[in-house]
Amino acid sequence: QVQLVESGGGLVQPGGSLRLSCAASGSIFRINTMGWYRQAPGKERDLVAAITNGGSTNYADSVKGRFTISRDNAKNTVYLQMNSLKPEDTAVYYCNADLRSLNGYFGNYWGQGTQVTVSS
Repeated sequence: QVQLVESGGGLVQPGGSLRLSCAASGSIFRINTMGWYRQAPGKERDLVAAITNGGSTNYADSVKGRFTISRDNAKNTVYLQMNSLKPEDTAVYYCNADLRSLNGYFGNYWGQGTQVTVSS
């Protein structure tokens, strides 16, 4: 079994910052790409940022220059530093991971989501 557990969401004023964390645990052999997605009410779930095992990153245009994704491979953890937050960043943020389990299975896993609300 593999679990992804997010933390760090909350309520913040426009212009503020939040840091999300997502820790993967369980029968993990190797994690490839880890990423953050978000879903606002009535909208589809979209990619925010992703990072490969080697550290290559990819960002949605709407967050470039404001958000930074990073990971600690030793801890199987991915982070999302969010600065200069805007009301339109309000959404449920989901952690995602492509990984190989100890039994050789390759799978894609999701966390339970954490709410980020940007409002004055």
